[in-house]
Amino acid sequence: MPRVTVQVRDAGGNTATAGVDYSLVPQQPVLGGYYLSGGADPTADMTGGNFRSLTQYRSFADGFTFPGYNRPWLVNLGKAGVQMNMVLELKHYGAPNQGPQSFTVDGVSYTVPAPSMTIQQRPGTTFPRAYGYGQVLKGQCDGLFARALSQYRTLGFGVNIQLASELDTDHEFGTTEDGKAYTWAESDARAVQAVNYIITWFKARSLPANTTFSVGLGGFDRACFQRTHPESLMARLDFLQWNAYGTDASHTALARFRRTKDWAVADLGPVALSRPVIIAEWGVRVAEIPDQAAWIATVPAAIAQLNAERGPRIVRTNYFNSGWGTLTPKATGLAALREAYAKRPYV
Repeated sequence: MPRVTVQVRDAGGNTATAGVDYSLVPQQPVLGGYYLSGGADPTADMTGGNFRSLTQYRSFADGFTFPGYNRPWLVNLGKAGVQMNMVLELKHYGAPNQGPQSFTVDGVSYTVPAPSMTIQQRPGTTFPRAYGYGQVLKGQCDGLFARALSQYRTLGFGVNIQLASELDTDHEFGTTEDGKAYTWAESDARAVQAVNYIITWFKARSLPANTTFSVGLGGFDRACFQRTHPESLMARLDFLQWNAYGTDASHTALARFRRTKDWAVADLGPVALSRPVIIAEWGVRVAEIPDQAAWIATVPAAIAQLNAERGPRIVRTNYFNSGWGTLTPKATGLAALREAYAKRPYV
């Protein structure tokens, strides 16, 4: 076994020697992953490829959080070893209306008020509603968490719970709650408090083995990324997370995956930098990158290079076959993904 020996000598000529044996632990392959538009069954798309990770999105408002309404395939994939990144959002969707909800979970009755916050306040758009950070801190959303946890316990495997999809997208134009407006920075600070509350709530209860937590960011704004990853919160999280899209013909895979990592290395503390990274979404569109397959082919080398550099290691990359990542034609894009995931560092 290799051994490192260190000898030191003080000004008086006295010496001390210490040695330690060590062994090199090979790094595990990066998990290549996927997400299919609309939360549809991805099983057929993943068949025949080295797909070992999956992103899913749910709102706490949805009465069918785990595994989701009519989604037995998620249980099948999870039990087959596919690692699940379950994004759970305060953003309100998946429920019949935006009014209060009353329900019973494991014999306990809950009434949750209507969501009181608006997010994603891009000018000229209808602002989505979400359960407010103040509502979370007052315990008004505990019933939503209890319902999700009760369902989660029946899955038969642990998942990573990513709280929020993209806080930077949610807060970019400010938020309001109960009629009061909050700036982007103020919204970030309130979100950190709410995420802390939610993690405390879940960790105070029995969780399935291998449950982990992260907080969701698009990763497009440096100041926001720093504000939402204080060391006090990172001590309670298991992963860093950001998304990576090529949205311009000049964008390379290396540059897009690198951007947020460089900010993390420069701005975050040692606890944050000790956490591995989940890329919950990545992709390109033919509108900006006509040859999707060629761009996808450059991703393995980009991830390998970034993981050889200083900073947190990327351990999962889940292609988002929707929106900014829609594969066109789908068959060609899937073939490119299968080929990419068959190369180092994915094997």
